[in-house]
Amino acid sequence: QVQLVESGGGLVQAGGSLRLSCAASGRTFSSYAMVWFRQAPGKEREFVAAITRFGSNRYYADSVKGRFTISRDNAKNTVYLQMNSLKPEDTAVYYCAASKGVLASSAKSDYDYWGQGTQVTVSS
Repeated sequence: QVQLVESGGGLVQAGGSLRLSCAASGRTFSSYAMVWFRQAPGKEREFVAAITRFGSNRYYADSVKGRFTISRDNAKNTVYLQMNSLKPEDTAVYYCAASKGVLASSAKSDYDYWGQGTQVTVSS
């Protein structure tokens, strides 16, 4: 079992940056592939970025490639999402999730544990 707590969301102007953090409980953080999803009002929750257990591989949605960077610090039990060149369409609640069963995946159903989400609002 792992508990996930996101932080770092907020209001930012278009073109700005934010860094989201997701802190995990427990001593087996490096056993989990980690992912960020986001959900805008009235839309499905969508994949943003994923990272394998030791950070050797990272995957991004086309919509964020080149602007967002996922990383992790297993010593701190934390995964990060650095978001640059933000656009109004990036406005959403951002969720981190963890999976022990996959190397990394863009499918919601592959993830067992979810945080409560953090709101990111990008103004134009």
